[in-house]
Amino acid sequence: MQLKRCLDNLSPLFLLIFVVVVGSCSNKEKPNTPPLKPVLNFGISIDKKFADGPFDGRILLVIAKTNDPEPRFQISDGPSSQMIFGITVDQLQAGSEVVIDSSVFGYPIQSIKNIPPGDYYIQGFLNKYTTFNLANGHTVKLHMDQGEGQQWASSPKNLFSTPQKVTINPATGGNFKISLTNEIPPIPDPVDTKYIKHVKIESKLLSEFWGRPMYLGANILLPHDWDKQPDARYPLMIFHGHFPYTFGGFSETPPDPNLKPDYSERFKIEGYNKIVQQEAYDLYKQWTGPRFPRYIAIEIQHQNPYYDDSYAVNSANLGPYGDAITYELLPYIEEQFNGIGEGWGRFLYGGSTGGWEALAAQVFYPDEYNGCFAACPDPIDFRAYTVVNLYEDENAYYLDNDYNKTPRPGHRDYLGHVQSTIQESNHKELVIGGRESRSGDQWDIWQAVYSPTGANGYPRPIWDKLTGVIDKEVANYWKENYDLSHIMQRDWAKIGKKLEGKVHIYCGDMDNYYLNNAVYLAEEFLESTTDPYYGGEVDYGDRAEHCWNGDHENPNYISRLRYNTMYLPKIKERLRKTKPRGFRLINWGI
Repeated sequence: MQLKRCLDNLSPLFLLIFVVVVGSCSNKEKPNTPPLKPVLNFGISIDKKFADGPFDGRILLVIAKTNDPEPRFQISDGPSSQMIFGITVDQLQAGSEVVIDSSVFGYPIQSIKNIPPGDYYIQGFLNKYTTFNLANGHTVKLHMDQGEGQQWASSPKNLFSTPQKVTINPATGGNFKISLTNEIPPIPDPVDTKYIKHVKIESKLLSEFWGRPMYLGANILLPHDWDKQPDARYPLMIFHGHFPYTFGGFSETPPDPNLKPDYSERFKIEGYNKIVQQEAYDLYKQWTGPRFPRYIAIEIQHQNPYYDDSYAVNSANLGPYGDAITYELLPYIEEQFNGIGEGWGRFLYGGSTGGWEALAAQVFYPDEYNGCFAACPDPIDFRAYTVVNLYEDENAYYLDNDYNKTPRPGHRDYLGHVQSTIQESNHKELVIGGRESRSGDQWDIWQAVYSPTGANGYPRPIWDKLTGVIDKEVANYWKENYDLSHIMQRDWAKIGKKLEGKVHIYCGDMDNYYLNNAVYLAEEFLESTTDPYYGGEVDYGDRAEHCWNGDHENPNYISRLRYNTMYLPKIKERLRKTKPRGFRLINWGI
């Protein structure tokens, strides 16, 4: 009160000076505070109209320079890939926001803070997970295939946002809001035709493993007039490969004359779509011809929670797919459609994944199949796991040296030009699926098939997904259970006679994924065999890329369309030598 009276008696000029001085002293006493840094983040939420939550899964943010196609379809291993960031969610409620900030790992740029300033299209996505209570006592959360072949960007029931065009500049920050308002619709079942049938059975073996009903399917190409000869029995040709929606490469109608020719970037030719249609029609004309061998051709649908294909073997993480296919599915097909139903009447063929499966099924079930034709197989010797020696190398991403880091290549063209590295492909998978092998992509499925189960119930990693450091204990497990070259060598005394004349392997010597390296090593063993000599074939295509399949007369873009016919002369000879006396094969000339 006394101070107030004193101030009241002071002149206005003195008061002004007093305030300025006091204020100045007060500011000097305050510490200097740096300005707030701009913050960049993306808030992603699920629209409240989706009432079937809460949701488990992987939230993905895709950022692309264009919207054609949508950003979710622009993620790849190559240099054209756009940006993606991912985070796992558990029990996410509709309306709740998940924030993608600078701490979230991304590909090919690892953090949003490093995004180059510019205009982009952004899109949010939820890859839904289903809970599985496995027979081994573990509980895992994985994406359940919805009939699309384990393709996260197009899998029915997954949620996504409408792409937005925005300007992004990490230096100025920004808080972008994304709402998942769209749901991918279901896929209709394929339609049967006169020649193509579709079957689906519940597998007792797989259902017991996964703790819920699990199914195996097949697309079947039936022999001409098979139903008019009920007493005839036909060989079964099993075409292994990636998920087939229906039987491909067969058409009863000629090519569309109004089809606009497209350009194949892979093969560098114009009008490849017309070539594909013509080859499919040509197969139909051969198939129905009077002198064409009569047999049943099938493509197996064995998509699973890890991939579009099980690799057709028994696995600690995927379950007993090898047994389920061999002892449940194939006998069912043979009974329904007049197959021979014995091992001497079954043949395996395929390329890439299918090439590995063809050889693996023949090795693991030598009495159940009468020959395999394995084209450009996935690594069949883990001393050459593409360009990595799992038993000697310490790191999968870099060459072992003291002074620098030389990246290991992942993909090349026929001239050796590298388009991507092993690290880049694995980091992409790490973003999409996390550390639990849930990306639905190539390196993760190898790991899921070959690895023991980890303490968390998911596949134990062969190497650290971030750094590339190899786990030698896991590598040894792979060696003893899935290294096909090693297993043949280890067990030749037991299985050699059963494999005699059955093993045929083909690969281009400039395979894009360096798969020829493992074939060289396997060939060294096969050519060294005695008692018996393996008696099969290993052949290479000069400067041929993935997936060369043994055709020295036609370019790869043609021969890859002729899997269903190109091995028939060798199969005919095999049948001539091995069929039981008195067994009549319709239209085989035997």
